[in-house]
Amino acid sequence: MYTLSHSVEINPAGASPVLTREQVWRGLEMKAVNALPFVKGMTKCEVLERTGNQIVRDVIFAGSQHRERITLHAPVQVHFERVGEAGFIDNTISESERGLLLTFTFALTMPGTQPNSAEERVEGDRMKHAYIGAVAATLDRVRQMARDGEI
Repeated sequence: MYTLSHSVEINPAGASPVLTREQVWRGLEMKAVNALPFVKGMTKCEVLERTGNQIVRDVIFAGSQHRERITLHAPVQVHFERVGEAGFIDNTISESERGLLLTFTFALTMPGTQPNSAEERVEGDRMKHAYIGAVAATLDRVRQMARDGEI
């Protein structure tokens, strides 16, 4: 299983507008329901079921199709669990000495590779930039929604 954790400052120097925890949380909730405006490389995001704080959806990301069970742990974390596959993705809002952080953690099997193999590591490293890019794209979209008065 390929693992990665990456944190970004939500409000680095010069960021405008400055986002609140509530705005970022609202953006993460919206992303859980429809990730297409947030994640480049995602071509399908269809909610199949929503009950309480859980969502089941089908997605296609970078050409790979997955079913995900999402649990919203308001106002801190969105947990994405792959259904029928090993793996998870977490988006977590936290406070640090640098201010608010958005941390993206994932542990996923890479399609077409053997678990814990060199080829899995190579494929994971190839996909790493897409996943890290998804964090930046999420914050960019939330910032745009804040500018537009949507959140």
